[in-house]
Amino acid sequence: MADSFNDYFEENTQWVTGNSSAPVAEPPKPPKSRREMRKRRKKKQRKHWLIALTVIVVLGLIGSATYFGVRRLSAVRAQNEMNERLSEDYEGPGSGQVSFTVESGEDALAIGKRLVKAGVVKSAEAFANVVSANNVNLYPGTFELKKHMSNADAMKILSDTSMAKGFFDVRAGERVSDVVKGASEMSGIAESEFTSIVDGDGSGILPSEAGGKFEGWLEPGQYDIKSKTSAKEILKMMVDRRIKKLDSLGVPTGSEREKILNMASIAEAEVNKKDDYGKVVRVILNRLDKGMTLGMDSTVAYGNNVKSAEITQNMLDDSSNKFNTRIHKGLPPTPISNPGDSAIQAAIDPPQGNWLYFVTTDLNSGETEFTDNADEFDKLVQKYKANNEDAN
Repeated sequence: MADSFNDYFEENTQWVTGNSSAPVAEPPKPPKSRREMRKRRKKKQRKHWLIALTVIVVLGLIGSATYFGVRRLSAVRAQNEMNERLSEDYEGPGSGQVSFTVESGEDALAIGKRLVKAGVVKSAEAFANVVSANNVNLYPGTFELKKHMSNADAMKILSDTSMAKGFFDVRAGERVSDVVKGASEMSGIAESEFTSIVDGDGSGILPSEAGGKFEGWLEPGQYDIKSKTSAKEILKMMVDRRIKKLDSLGVPTGSEREKILNMASIAEAEVNKKDDYGKVVRVILNRLDKGMTLGMDSTVAYGNNVKSAEITQNMLDDSSNKFNTRIHKGLPPTPISNPGDSAIQAAIDPPQGNWLYFVTTDLNSGETEFTDNADEFDKLVQKYKANNEDAN
């Protein structure tokens, strides 16, 4: 059957042309078979589906074009905004006064954001871009800046260490007592406030493996101590940076970390060449393995709070000094200084060797010779004495 009367007549009605003034309808054709009717219906359904699918595809293409067009416009807008921020700047040297502190480890963008907050520069991105374009380093410390400075003027001051105030330097191989004295002088905080903390148990500052002793746990480097208001803040800043550095160097934690600092501090005190640090550590390990005393003058000097050149025979014979490694076996009770990266790395992975002795035979050049033979060691001592006499 046809889908409707209209369909039926459209399918079965024919028109003829001729001399007559009006068409003459032929008798209707008999209905088609059911199979053919079903085929016609399916064909129409497929056509409808094809049209619907085409509409969906077209709408999808229009939607995609709109989406990517909007994204493109957003990207262009964002790029334009970034370009505007990169070109934002104040003119002139600025006015007024702003005390600004750069912390160690801060990058140019982080510094720029704080400069914007302080009213010094107009755009953090523009400031960072100027620093990058000029390939300069920004140094930690407290600097005197002005409001509404140009990026170039602010960069010029922050990249000049001579302009920094409250800029304190902890040197590799320096003892805690020396650090405390210098930090007190620069910060204006009483030295007694520092020593009371150092002589305490280090609670809230030191890690447990330090055993309450600060020696070896102050990281060498530059610090802005003017911005701190107490000795505890300053010491904690140095210890925190030390822990962070040890972690970055892969130094094992626990008692092994303290041992490495101990050996590195001795190496730092005994020789002054990077290539010799590892050999000194190997001497220490070899002597410990053989049950020998370390026999290091640097530890004796530390226990007497003097320099190695100031050691007397009485000091060498003093068994009450727990740091006298000429008499007491094993490592000293604590590190004897704050060793630097090179000495620490040497203590982590010292070279292989059978050395048991070493002598710095030339004090001017720092040349140090190593041996595993006692007789050869005696010859090196004589060589040292001869060179030292010539130097005098």
